[in-house]
Amino acid sequence: MTNKTKKNPSFEIHSIGFVHSDEQQGCYEIKLYPRFITGLEKLEAFSHVIIFWWADQHDNPGDRSILTIQLPYAEGIRAGVFACRSEYRPNPIAMTVMPILNIDKENGIVTLPWIDAFNGSPVLDLKPYIPSSDRVRDFRVAEWMKAWPEWMEDAGAFFAENEVNFGN
Repeated sequence: MTNKTKKNPSFEIHSIGFVHSDEQQGCYEIKLYPRFITGLEKLEAFSHVIIFWWADQHDNPGDRSILTIQLPYAEGIRAGVFACRSEYRPNPIAMTVMPILNIDKENGIVTLPWIDAFNGSPVLDLKPYIPSSDRVRDFRVAEWMKAWPEWMEDAGAFFAENEVNFGN
C-alpha cells in the first residue's frame, strides 16, 4: 500500500537546524546542523528565504486537536486553523518569509531581521523566495484582514501604528 492509498499516512521529518532568537540582543538566526550546511550554497543569491519550522511548544495532543480558534487580531471572528496562521494545528508546521541579512556558510548561520518562532524552535526546511512561484497578482483576503498592508515591507510600520493582537 502506498502513501497515496493509506487513509492516514505518517511521515518522518528531521530538523535541519533551529531558531536562535534573542529579543534583548535583537539577534534572530537560523542555525543549521553541520551536515546540512552545504545546502546553503547559492542561497545568498536570493533576498528572501521561506522558513518552515516546527511549533514545538504546541506539539501535544491537546493543541493538535484544536481545529478552530478565536482570532486574536479579529474580534468576534472564529476561524478554522486552515484559514489562519495559528500555531494550533494537527501538525504544528509553521512558515515564515524573511529577508536574508547575512549568510555565514562556514558556520551554517542565516541572519534575519526577525522571526515569529520561539528560541530553539526546530527548523524543517529553507527555500528561496521566488516571486514567479510565491507571489500572486490576483488574490483575496478575509474581510478582517482587508486593512492590513499588501506588502511585507509596509507591515512593520502598519502594525506599529495600529494595535493588533496576534495572541502573544
